Amino acid sequence: MLPIHRILAVNPGSTSTKIALFDDEAAVAHETIRHDAATLARFSSIWDQFPFRMHAVREWALARTDQAAAVVGIGGLLRPLPGGTYRITPRMMEDARANLQGEHASNLGCALAESLAREFNCDGYVADPVSVDEFEPLARYSGHPLITRSSLSHALNLHAAAERAAAELNLLPDRSSMIVAHLGGGISIAPLRGGKIIDVNDASSDGPFSPERTGGLPLQQFITLCYSGPYAEQEVRTLVMGRGGLLAYLGTNSALDVEQRIREGDERAEEVYRAMAYQIAKEIGAMSTVLRGKVQAIVLTGGLASSTLLMKEIESRVAFIAPVLIFPGEDEMHTLARAALSVLRGTTRAADY
Repeated sequence: MLPIHRILAVNPGSTSTKIALFDDEAAVAHETIRHDAATLARFSSIWDQFPFRMHAVREWALARTDQAAAVVGIGGLLRPLPGGTYRITPRMMEDARANLQGEHASNLGCALAESLAREFNCDGYVADPVSVDEFEPLARYSGHPLITRSSLSHALNLHAAAERAAAELNLLPDRSSMIVAHLGGGISIAPLRGGKIIDVNDASSDGPFSPERTGGLPLQQFITLCYSGPYAEQEVRTLVMGRGGLLAYLGTNSALDVEQRIREGDERAEEVYRAMAYQIAKEIGAMSTVLRGKVQAIVLTGGLASSTLLMKEIESRVAFIAPVLIFPGEDEMHTLARAALSVLRGTTRAADY
């Protein structure tokens, strides 16, 4: 029998930190540590939150195990790099602390994993960071040479959902061709060829609107808004990412709340919800052209994939392109653990950042 590998996985989000303990692929314990909004508001930046979050995950981990073979964290907005599992290095830590491609809670992932790894005297890793870049050359053009389209996405879940879809459809992963839509607080819609994300909307500023993000905006009107007077730079950034989408239109970022309002006859809520589905479907249609229409499956995943109403609305618009698979939720913690386990078993080699 193969030895059992005890693995810790950690995944910081905007208002919570997920942590889980695995024996190989079996979850031994897991928890979503919720962080009070008022407490987080006392910190001026994501990195100021690090000691607070580290204290919480350290206490949780030490209460449940005295050893670990590896610790793996979500990867943040690091340098562009291919998908895979990466050993945490000083350079990675420097880039994360510099918020190299933007400030986001995921940047804390490598630092939390590295600190826990030192606690347990084992190696620390990140898998499929937000900055995974597998773009083909044409995908990088924006329309002006001063701006290059960059690859920032929910890469961990996009890759995992594509692998699951390939297995269910008996497709060879390196010959598969599909569109995967991660639908959550942010939305990433990507064409994957051979398991690689060859294009994707920037979930922070492009594509469909989401529960709390605007997605792409009419550019001329947005420029006018930026220079209209009352908005400082940070206010505009928050308007686009944090206070946009469903929250801006309906005062809530909860799809459950919106659906309840629809059931109660709120026509405005229904129209906004259908508009979000419309934009998601339109982006899927656009990405099908990247694959020249050769799409074996459309995969809908993430938290919003639990919404039957939203899924029906999207599927009604895109089912003509390819069969639609729906994988509600996301399994990022198991995906992280499997990535570390593959390295520990020698199946995969961890890359140096």
